Amino acid sequence: MLDFDKERRRVVEYLIETGIVNNPLVIKALLTVPREEFVPPNLRNYAYVDHPLPIGYGQTISAIHMVAIMTEALNPQVGDKVLEIGTGSGYQAAVLAEIVAKNDPSGRGRVYTIERIRELCDYARDNLRRTGYDKYVEVIHGDGTLGYPEKAPYDKIIVTAAAPEVPKPLIQQLNPYGTLVIPIGNRFFQRLLILEKKGDSLVKKWGIECVFVPLIGEYGWRE
Repeated sequence: MLDFDKERRRVVEYLIETGIVNNPLVIKALLTVPREEFVPPNLRNYAYVDHPLPIGYGQTISAIHMVAIMTEALNPQVGDKVLEIGTGSGYQAAVLAEIVAKNDPSGRGRVYTIERIRELCDYARDNLRRTGYDKYVEVIHGDGTLGYPEKAPYDKIIVTAAAPEVPKPLIQQLNPYGTLVIPIGNRFFQRLLILEKKGDSLVKKWGIECVFVPLIGEYGWRE
């Protein structure tokens, strides 16, 4: 049996040393959330290998460095209301909840996460319940490209699947000074886009090259 706490520290220290992660809030969350609880049981010993891992239904849990990069780009703060598109196993949602909600005295911080595959919704809910993050995360089954207007607007929106363009409903549901992070490109190759609202203006910044599973939905790719 691996010492998962030791393995978690090792990976995060590497991410710090290589300059991939710098934000203290992100570092603390990565050191706290047990990734081994968000991978299939037969892959637990690979939880801190910094690669995507299969979670079933053609989906993956992102590599640790990619979770770090996207979370840093999103720049979540205590008390933020966050929308995630693409729940997967629930790991990214737990990392976000650790930052925005777990130690939020106001109780405003919350993560809403949408998953189109019902079985993964159930899987993520079980993982979040087992690790205690279900108090701060609501898992919704549906088309993530439509967002979740019931709880809009959001301070931050993160999309963990690749889209040909930014879905319009997500821009509409972002608050006037919010941030959206999404991989944009074709089905096989993308770049990370960091979109910031500045009142009525949109400021775009391009990040690293990446490869994600396709975002399926009305404002994404067709199956």
